[in-house]
Amino acid sequence: MGFKFQEWNVYKEIRKFRKEVIEEIVSKLPKEEQFILISQLKRALNSSLLNIAEGAYRKSDKDLAHFLNQSDTSLNEVVSCFDICLDDGYIDESLHKRFCKKVEKLTSQLAGFRRFLKKSKE
Repeated sequence: MGFKFQEWNVYKEIRKFRKEVIEEIVSKLPKEEQFILISQLKRALNSSLLNIAEGAYRKSDKDLAHFLNQSDTSLNEVVSCFDICLDDGYIDESLHKRFCKKVEKLTSQLAGFRRFLKKSKE
């Protein structure tokens, strides 16, 4: 038996994105960032996924929409971590731009899901 949130496309996409970030960005960060930037980036990535899961079984679509919004704000935090990585010279402009575009797509999917919930309630 599966969990319904595991079937949601946005959950699958954020899960895939998390793995890509860990493989392509986190792996490039220096060891001295392990307890600062690496930890913060991983927490923000995890939070985005965990908020979707937590909201999935709430009693109302309004509650779910709140957790989808939390997932979205965690992705904004990820972008801020990317900015820090760029500013500190850990990643180049090309990688920064590519991953920020991925976040834009994910936040758009989350916004679409929230709009769907709002319309289904009307």
